[in-house]
Amino acid sequence: MKACVLHGIGDIRYQEVPDPVAGEGEVLIKVRASGVCGSDIPRVFAKGTYRFPTIPGHEFAGEVTSVGEGVDGSLIGGAFAVFPMIPCRRCALCLVGDYAKCRDYDYYGSRRDGAFAGMIAVKAWNLVPVPEGLSYEEAAMAEPAAVAIHALRNGGVEAGDSVAIFGAGPIGLMLAEWAKAWGAGKVMLVDVDGSKVAFAKGLGFERAYDGSGGDAVSWVLSETEGMGADLCIEGSGASAALEQCLGSARPSGRVVAMGNPIGEMRLSQKGYWDLLRKELKVSGTWNSGYSDFPRNDWRLSLEYMRSGRLDVRRFITHRADLSEAVGVLGMMRDKKAFFNKVMFVS
Repeated sequence: MKACVLHGIGDIRYQEVPDPVAGEGEVLIKVRASGVCGSDIPRVFAKGTYRFPTIPGHEFAGEVTSVGEGVDGSLIGGAFAVFPMIPCRRCALCLVGDYAKCRDYDYYGSRRDGAFAGMIAVKAWNLVPVPEGLSYEEAAMAEPAAVAIHALRNGGVEAGDSVAIFGAGPIGLMLAEWAKAWGAGKVMLVDVDGSKVAFAKGLGFERAYDGSGGDAVSWVLSETEGMGADLCIEGSGASAALEQCLGSARPSGRVVAMGNPIGEMRLSQKGYWDLLRKELKVSGTWNSGYSDFPRNDWRLSLEYMRSGRLDVRRFITHRADLSEAVGVLGMMRDKKAFFNKVMFVS
């Protein structure tokens, strides 16, 4: 089969590789749609994966074409999204279903081969059935959708809340879409990239602010009658955005740190005073919930897509064949054109 293989930092090649084989407890999937996560760009061009060579790609969906030993053959022909984390299922956290905090996990697309390929062998345990009527592209968006609702839940979002999201990229927009679907009273987006702000407004998010030349904290305060937002979510991984979250939150408000850090995260004395004097509740978020109890963010995401309460198709700006992946990833790194969610489809 053909795949995009990362041989070293910045050395990504579209090439022929051996077809994968479904082992015990696994299925073989024909990849129909694979999204490019924001983390894939530094992974390919700056940080690398955990070993080389590796096939990147962890946001994907496809069709089961064969099954390995011990797997129900009725899965063949079915459409599935795939939870990309492979928890050990033995540690204390796994035993209570908190798989995202596993102490010894594997991961498709970074620790083992992912889905920028024609086919991939995955654990049957990681399969999430795609409801009838959903496209593979929508199903491939289940990963960022699950990550986003997990963050909102960690922030304790409630009906009528004012929610300020710092970062208007794909995950920020997904957060905004979820906040609306979850009953937030006012959803605000902040970004320092004017093209992202314009894109957000074009999608109907009227409260979107370009913070590159203005005071984002003052804007959030003006939108909330001087009180501040009930919930602020940092989705960019920038120190400045985290500090703006602390300044924008109302007294006794909530702040969720979500963005993968783009460098050292630093907090000024003023930001620390905001945290103290407003008695803010600050929490982190990581990955998504995958257990049957108390919550499965993946099934919820797909159900909301199926019912029309979560429209993720409008976030996709680029669709490309996998053969174009090397050039597309380079375009994203160099920001040669505006993009939001980029999807490889077949």
